[in-house]
Amino acid sequence: MKASSEGSLGVAIAVLLANATTLVCCVLPAALVSLGAGAVLVGLISAVPQLIWLSEHKASVFGIAAALLAVGGAAIVWAWRQPCPVDPDLGRKCMRLRRASIWLYGISAGMFLFGGLFAFVVPATR
Repeated sequence: MKASSEGSLGVAIAVLLANATTLVCCVLPAALVSLGAGAVLVGLISAVPQLIWLSEHKASVFGIAAALLAVGGAAIVWAWRQPCPVDPDLGRKCMRLRRASIWLYGISAGMFLFGGLFAFVVPATR
């Protein structure tokens, strides 16, 4: 009971971190260039050359992020269906963790959609 709610929060955090790569991969470079900060992007790429790999393999990055989003959503739904403890304090903690999991999952889904927009939709319109 208690472990399932804490586990769903951990899953939501893992999904959030995994989906952050979609922002780093595709949104960050587009935002920097559109703001006229191309020199900052060049400096960032020279400091962290792995960003180029992420951009070159964006389909794989988004595929992995989508799979993690699906698994995370299933885990959160499963945890949501489990009963919370009868103890009032533990019950409140359980519900608070469930709400936090849902919020983090929603943020992750939004990041995924925002990153996908910059990775696949915006370049296709140019």
